[in-house]
Amino acid sequence: MKLPLTLAVNEYDHVRDLAVAGVELTCLHLPVEEIFFRFTRHREWHVSELSLAKYSSLRAAGDESLVAIPVFTSRAFRHSAIYVRRDGPVDDPGALRGGRVGIPEWTQTATVYARGLLSRSYGVGLTEVEWFQAGTNEPGRLEGVAVVPPPGVTITPVTDRTLNDLLVAGDLDAVIAAHAPRDFDAGTGRIVRLFSDYRAVEEASYRETGVFPIMHVVVLRDDVHRAHPWVAMNLVSAFEAAKRRSTARALDFNAPLFPVPWAPANAERAAATFGRDFWPYGVEPNRATLDAFLDMAYEQGVCARRLTPDELFAPETRESYRV
Repeated sequence: MKLPLTLAVNEYDHVRDLAVAGVELTCLHLPVEEIFFRFTRHREWHVSELSLAKYSSLRAAGDESLVAIPVFTSRAFRHSAIYVRRDGPVDDPGALRGGRVGIPEWTQTATVYARGLLSRSYGVGLTEVEWFQAGTNEPGRLEGVAVVPPPGVTITPVTDRTLNDLLVAGDLDAVIAAHAPRDFDAGTGRIVRLFSDYRAVEEASYRETGVFPIMHVVVLRDDVHRAHPWVAMNLVSAFEAAKRRSTARALDFNAPLFPVPWAPANAERAAATFGRDFWPYGVEPNRATLDAFLDMAYEQGVCARRLTPDELFAPETRESYRV
């Protein structure tokens, strides 16, 4: 008899044909914001996609009610997640020193990486910015988990306005957000990216650091893991198999499967840059990225202590067999 489990995950191509040995799986395909909000507060399902920053923050605070597997459903470079007004400091990140920057949450993973790159690559220190927290496009957004900012860092919540409107009005100099501000998506021309050629900047960052930012991780409720310890590795194997089929589809030049011009060529370019497995799972292939993230998360007060990558994951998932 198969074990019935419910998984909440965004509707990615690389999870679309997920089949887990020994499990009768019910997949809930929901927007990531809804998944994170509901699972962080109520633990409504057995397995969930979750923000790496939120999970790490909980883990560092001593909350062991969840355990992760090294499956990374979402990854993205975040130079492209920094927005300014068209008349703002385009291609001049150092100009944000002394400025006002908005974020949807201090513990949003995208903002952790973006604050880190501003500090490490462009000399914009955490204490040299006034930080404002609000919903990107809807007012009233709150922090998903409790956070204590580092000494000298101020984060002012704004509950009655959006980051989009604050930026357009000139009350902010920049916005860092995974979800683009409304004016940017609408193409009004009032909001643009800080880095005009963001892909070139992000590729250069990868060549220099070897960091391919991880946004989301897959976690199990600890009660499920303790009762059925075999589930973690079976999930890893299933996610890996689904991802391999997805990347094969992405590389198919015969009849391209995604409605994006040059999609297979872009996949080939990714393989040339990142290697044959250009979306790797597992701890070891991602140790440099995880170490960089955990350094930034600790420096920024997202994590109460500096975790190691191994502390994040179920012990049995940290290594695999070889044939």
